[in-house]
Amino acid sequence: MQKILGLLIVLFSVVGGYIMSGGQLASFWQPGEILIILGAGIGAMVIANPKHVLREMCQQVKGAMRKNEYTDEFQRQLLILLYELLELVQEGGLKTLDEHIEVPENSPLFQKYPLILRDKALITFIADNFRLMAMGKINEHELEGILEQELEAVEEELLVPSRSLQRTAEAMPGFGICAAVLGIIITMQSIDGSIALIGVKVAAALIGTFLGVFFCYCLLDPLANAMEQRSKSRMSVLECVRMVLVNHVAGKPTLLSVDSGRKMLPLVSKPTFATLDGWVNQMAEDEA
Repeated sequence: MQKILGLLIVLFSVVGGYIMSGGQLASFWQPGEILIILGAGIGAMVIANPKHVLREMCQQVKGAMRKNEYTDEFQRQLLILLYELLELVQEGGLKTLDEHIEVPENSPLFQKYPLILRDKALITFIADNFRLMAMGKINEHELEGILEQELEAVEEELLVPSRSLQRTAEAMPGFGICAAVLGIIITMQSIDGSIALIGVKVAAALIGTFLGVFFCYCLLDPLANAMEQRSKSRMSVLECVRMVLVNHVAGKPTLLSVDSGRKMLPLVSKPTFATLDGWVNQMAEDEA
């Protein structure tokens, strides 16, 4: 909703200011210019990126337009899920998790946390690294090094679509100039026409320059920034899991291990330690 509101503000400001200055709205309708600019931009992205990056870009664009899924409830479910998993390990060892991490979708424990279960990549990250811990003795430094390398690779992959869209946004003014130059060529072919006709054709050509700048700074660049911020929010969730696992292997108590992960969540929505402790106590009361 916020993204749509921002787009409406941009359109109202630009188009409204143009009309207030005496401009005619019909002048913006230049299908040839729009085709040149958008077609060149889309074609450049297709040339520059493999299919999986284009698919991920589409998914991230959709995600950026949706409401933030990393809500307070999502964070509560994540932290309590990790707490319960570590408590099971404390009670019976890592082997007790086999029934839960082999097929998480069928686990009664994971089914208690539907928001987490819906995030397939997060579930896979949790299950795979609990399996890693169960396969053999590994100390906290070895585990931390492995997880850091994995998260660096994940972050790089998540940021590729937003960076690619950012490069396309930066090229949009250039595509707008291409459209404008082609418009001037068409104008020169009618140089023997009336001044009014030449004026209309020059104005149409200049619309190409405007559209290129508009698509860059008012649409694609902000969208690429929103995608990047969403990817970083996703990384903070994975960092939370990493810190919990590393501190657990280091021998910290369950609550302190989970609290170390809590500290990695985004500051704007990070629960306090007292809130986390309240969630744990509430869970214990519900199970009693």
